[in-house]
Amino acid sequence: MGLNEKFFKSAAGGITPSDHFNTVLYTGNNSTQAITGVGFAPDFTWIKQRSGGASHSLQDTVRGAGQSKNIYSDDTAAEGTYGQYGYLSAFGTDGFTVVKSSGNHTNTSSSTYVAWNWKAGGAAVQNNDGTIQGANCLVSANQDAGFSITKYTGNGTSGATFGHGLGQQVGISIVKNLGSSTYWYVYCNLLPTNNNLYLNTTDSKQADGVMLGGNSTTVSVSASSSVNTNSGSYIAYNFASVNGYQKIGTYQGDNSTNESNIINVGFQPSFVMIKNTTSGSTSWVIADDERGYADLYANDASAEFSSGSLYGAHFTSVGFTFATADISRNASNNTYIYLAIA
Repeated sequence: MGLNEKFFKSAAGGITPSDHFNTVLYTGNNSTQAITGVGFAPDFTWIKQRSGGASHSLQDTVRGAGQSKNIYSDDTAAEGTYGQYGYLSAFGTDGFTVVKSSGNHTNTSSSTYVAWNWKAGGAAVQNNDGTIQGANCLVSANQDAGFSITKYTGNGTSGATFGHGLGQQVGISIVKNLGSSTYWYVYCNLLPTNNNLYLNTTDSKQADGVMLGGNSTTVSVSASSSVNTNSGSYIAYNFASVNGYQKIGTYQGDNSTNESNIINVGFQPSFVMIKNTTSGSTSWVIADDERGYADLYANDASAEFSSGSLYGAHFTSVGFTFATADISRNASNNTYIYLAIA
């Protein structure tokens, strides 16, 4: 979809989506390659090989670029553990640079890739909204687009809070321990209190009391090593709903295969991530308007999967729908959460 089309469809939202989020496709060249056309200087780039089975590679400007800064949504590994398999070496004004190493994560010759790019707030600043403060809580926030990045140092205290800088209710906060092999914890304000999801697994929601809640300024965490060990280093990607641009919501599956279950988000999405919270063994489905009817899964390193119009998501002028009763997106009486972006 062209930039102008994205602009016009978002007029009611008050911002131009392509200034804050964009999906870019590219082909690897087995060397060092500058990827441009993002349309802004990205602060968070999530790369996945489409044509093969390589881990998702997530890097951001708050932690910095380079081989030692990779984290992987489908893996519990600490930051940089597998950075030698390819990485994002630099962020630019209109994209980023990727390097080929001994693996296929970012730039293997003739391999196809997708990169989802978010704009946060540029250089991170100290935040004092929570009990984790100052130099121990660095935030890069884009309030207009409802997205921020927080890098914080844990204090090992249950009920500790870190700031997110969004200026409104945080809807989703995804946290990863950078220093050790732990699950990716996902807080969502639409889940029951003390329930969490895990970005790297297929589990349903679990009442584990690890991430404890969130409000308009902070996210509360337990003393679990996954989110708040004393002196541990953590990254959090935070999202809030923005009228006409970004929506965090829930829906009920209806088992239909005729696109009758339309999830109305109030705009035409270009990206959606979906998770079944009721049933286990269900993937985090990621769909976008650049790849068509094809699936990638945040918890799975597998190559892109396509089976005609049965998979991906079908975007409409007001939301998205499906041509499948697949349990990961539309099973009867199952509850799903989603993040949709115009």
